[in-house]
Amino acid sequence: MNLTIPDEYVDWRTKGFWQPGPAVPFAEFAAARHPLFGGPFTWPLMILRRSALEHNIAELAAFCARHDLTFAPHGKTTMAPSLFQAQLDAGAWGITAATANQVLAYRTFGVPRILLANELLDPTALRWLGAEVDRGMEFLLYADSLEGVAALSAAAGPRPFRVLVEFGHPNGRTGCRTVEELTSVARAVAASPGTELAGVAGYEGGLPDVASAGAYLGTLRDATAALSEAGLLPREVVVTAGGSAYFDQVAERLSGDWLPGHELTVILRSGAYVTHDDGIYTERTPFTRLPGSLDAALEIWAQVTSVPEDGLAIVGMGKREAPYDAGLPVPLRVRRRDGTVLPADGLRVTDTNDHHAYVAVEGPSPRPGDLICFGISHPCTAFDKWQVIPVVDDDHTVTDLIRTYF
Repeated sequence: MNLTIPDEYVDWRTKGFWQPGPAVPFAEFAAARHPLFGGPFTWPLMILRRSALEHNIAELAAFCARHDLTFAPHGKTTMAPSLFQAQLDAGAWGITAATANQVLAYRTFGVPRILLANELLDPTALRWLGAEVDRGMEFLLYADSLEGVAALSAAAGPRPFRVLVEFGHPNGRTGCRTVEELTSVARAVAASPGTELAGVAGYEGGLPDVASAGAYLGTLRDATAALSEAGLLPREVVVTAGGSAYFDQVAERLSGDWLPGHELTVILRSGAYVTHDDGIYTERTPFTRLPGSLDAALEIWAQVTSVPEDGLAIVGMGKREAPYDAGLPVPLRVRRRDGTVLPADGLRVTDTNDHHAYVAVEGPSPRPGDLICFGISHPCTAFDKWQVIPVVDDDHTVTDLIRTYF
């Protein structure tokens, strides 16, 4: 299926691009194959490396195929329909959403199957979703309370909502904390008009280490078995889990034929894998434990604007351009004004303001006008800062533009 991707233009509103004249359609801009350096760009600018992006999409698709996992990558990472298309083309079953507005966007793009990995109690959104389900939208969403089930039941149309009861863990976010609570919510889903129990959901990504993630996924499996023993689960059961830090544990604990009497579909929801990073996911990816790899695909190029004192360079990039919630940007390379590129040895970001980064310098200092290439930590809070992102080949030729819709 080909998604519907709106026609877009580069103009004066497009951050990181220098287009003071008439607006230029995306296709025309990409066809020009502008060089990143010397082209119609200004700094700072976040880019996507095509080779890394394609590698990552293929790597997770192959991982899911090897472990018999159905894949619904989390679209909140990018909110980019062209990337959704690439993930679907690589075999993804559907796309995961976090909010009702994201579901509305996905539906507008034509995403064929949507998993809302969240509770939803807003009657305005639920009434619309109920009508979309009646029109044939394939849709799953969560419930972890009797109030949530009642809200779904009240908003449903003739076709019921397919509901995953969510099982959480202590100090986590949503999800029933005990099997007894989970069973109570599951019974309510099964008994209420307008709701149909489809399976069980969980999330392990906020746990601190592999052991705790694996233990939690084991309890999720046990909780699912308990619902089966209580006669609450349908023959075809969905179990879903998985961020980008412990998807190996999802495969180890949840794949396979472990629920007698049921046809089991295990849906993995990893999202940040698509671009990976040079920070938190470099440290936490399962490919530190497994054969395989992910490559950091996002870079932010920013210019040194001042070297006001020894040991300090100020760069024109800050909180409005780069994520800072899970680690500061990581200097990778320096491009001198003459085009020479050197490793960013001895450079470290210590703080950021809205549009400035403080770079500590040990050794030779970059000079005003030099460019620094930064890796990022946490792609989910990088994409939302950029409406348009150039895609570059390994020679830094711009070959495509990615539009985000946050």
